Amino acid sequence: MAQFKELVFSGVQPTGNLHLGNYLGAIKRFVTMQETHDCIYCVVDMHAITVPQNPADLTRQIREVTAAFLAAGIDPKRHIVFNQSQVSQHAELAWVFNCVARLGWLNRMTQFKDKAGKDRENASVGLYAYPNLMAADILVYRATHVPVGEDQKQHLELTRDIAQKFNNDWAESIAANGFGDAFFPLTEPMIHGPATRVMSLRDGSKKMSKSDPSDYSRINLTDDADTIAQKIRKAKTDPEPLPSEVEGLKARPEAENLVAIYAALTDITPEEVLRQHGGSQFSGFKAALVDVAVTKLAPIAGEMRRLMADPGHIDAVLVDGSNRARAIASVTMDAVKDIVGFVRAR
Repeated sequence: MAQFKELVFSGVQPTGNLHLGNYLGAIKRFVTMQETHDCIYCVVDMHAITVPQNPADLTRQIREVTAAFLAAGIDPKRHIVFNQSQVSQHAELAWVFNCVARLGWLNRMTQFKDKAGKDRENASVGLYAYPNLMAADILVYRATHVPVGEDQKQHLELTRDIAQKFNNDWAESIAANGFGDAFFPLTEPMIHGPATRVMSLRDGSKKMSKSDPSDYSRINLTDDADTIAQKIRKAKTDPEPLPSEVEGLKARPEAENLVAIYAALTDITPEEVLRQHGGSQFSGFKAALVDVAVTKLAPIAGEMRRLMADPGHIDAVLVDGSNRARAIASVTMDAVKDIVGFVRAR
């Protein structure tokens, strides 16, 4: 197979109310990745409109995700931070992939079934074809690696299938245009140890979500120190003390969730958390968790608020990142047009 320069692509949807789950599951990992990889960080705003959006809210949410990236420690000078809709090659390549992907492949996508629910006939075509655009997001940069959660693994497998079929279908033209035996890489998932799946503070059996009607179910990235402390103190627990072994957390979802949050915020294992706090009552453990959460999250919240008060600066970061992203994506798209046989200006 052809050799590809190692490059990581990461995307976050601007769907509002970023919370602790978004931070621990994605953004915190993005910050770590930038120390060892060349990275492209994308606010995938075109994906957001697969369901109805209020335009003013969407504008604010694009800036909020960007602010979260910057506040958490992503460096937009060393890496690329941009929003998807400013780089038209994403949509261009998505159309090519609409013609490469098979209906049977998309019909197997469980996320469409989950999001469309029973009223699938009224779901947008965009929601159905979302995985093809996701493949284009990655492959327009010929990215070799993508950090993925459980809910996106199936989409990455589809991305690999699309890349493989494109490489096979146009193999002769790919070689004739000087790209060897493959134009697109078969993108690999990036796994950074056990995934941090953050659950609701009110119900340990449900994921932390912005759609939960109770604001006490989640810690928002814009919450101040007092709000963070109050939410942790009010988090649902059970009457038993913390166990000394991880095995003891089984059938205790709220306890398991708080231990996992403490572990993720302090970069230690749940086993180590229980070595430190096993046998403690929840009142004492929650006090320790408040200290950790406020220390880690309050500065991010403060910086996000400062950045959101200066939308011109955020927009300038996105324009600069989009220009740099476009420089890469346009090279890929020109090559795709040549491979497929389109006539283009030279």
